[in-house]
Amino acid sequence: MNDKKAAVLLLEDGTTFHGLAIGMIGTTTGEIAFNTGMTGYQEVFTDPSYFGQILIMTTSHIGNYGAHKDEVESDGMKIAGMVIKKFSDGYSRSSADQSLQESMIDNEKVGISDIDTRSLVRHIRSKGAMNAIISSEILDVEILKTKLSAVPSMAGLELSSKVATTEAYEQKPENPEHRVALIDFGVKRSIVSCLVDRGCHVKVFPLNTTVEELNSFNPDGYMLSNGPGDPSVMDSSISLVSEVVNQNKPVFGICLGHQILGLSQGLSTEKMFNGHRGINHPIMNVKTGKGEITSQNHGFVISRESTEANKNINITHYHLNDNTVAGIELTDKPIFSVQYHPEASSGPHDSRYLFDQFVQNMKNHK
Repeated sequence: MNDKKAAVLLLEDGTTFHGLAIGMIGTTTGEIAFNTGMTGYQEVFTDPSYFGQILIMTTSHIGNYGAHKDEVESDGMKIAGMVIKKFSDGYSRSSADQSLQESMIDNEKVGISDIDTRSLVRHIRSKGAMNAIISSEILDVEILKTKLSAVPSMAGLELSSKVATTEAYEQKPENPEHRVALIDFGVKRSIVSCLVDRGCHVKVFPLNTTVEELNSFNPDGYMLSNGPGDPSVMDSSISLVSEVVNQNKPVFGICLGHQILGLSQGLSTEKMFNGHRGINHPIMNVKTGKGEITSQNHGFVISRESTEANKNINITHYHLNDNTVAGIELTDKPIFSVQYHPEASSGPHDSRYLFDQFVQNMKNHK
């Protein structure tokens, strides 16, 4: 590790950490956030919902099992930058294709290691979400402060268009039973796989599609995907989802799709103080009375106050740590959504029943 270049992490409030460079030598900016998952770092780094975020991994060692070409959720790393405690240049897994360092270089990602991530996370937990800058080419803090001051806040940013597909594409099993039109706001590949595994012919549409284009596929149901950014500024997507709801067919929304569904029904969203990111978040299913351990990645939530005031919407799930809304359903249509990731790869899989519920809704509707 001694031959590595120095790197600096500067937070918006002036807090500074000095460490060692990992990945590409360069400079990167974004909103800093932390993920508490102990496994699945590659799936996390390639999740489009993380676009625009510098991510702290709270697990002590990252990179020790390398990178595998099949363990990705998109066409490449989507995080803006990486912050970790100990970085493993080598890897022990024989099936890995390359080291994480090589993967970072291929994806042109900048990171920093060998800093006190526990102290950093405690600071963010008390101060809230904020922007940050990492550099391994500029070590002058005053210059970095100037660069960081020009970075926009995550609140008010539309980012889905930067990661979503621009052309429709399809995936299907050998003998599909259902047709699903999926609106891509930054979809994870595992969501499509979970639908295909359940006999669905999935057509993924760009987010600027029209309801007429969606319906030309003759879908049995609609999927609203996850994605990055602030949902409240996505007026055209909110309008599109409102039209989708009016088709009276089954709809299933995940994360950003869940938030846009809520906004399309007159609910409001809020930016969280820190957000939820990890694979150990406890959720209560109001209908069954059972708890679920879930994978989550979001910095915005649907307002509980606006949800409880809407007689056409029921809260189906809530977060046991802070009571935030984690799932909703429409009272008069086969439409529901959740604020977490039931497709979670590498896990947990407590919530995969939601895909079965969506498929059953399509069967019932037929």
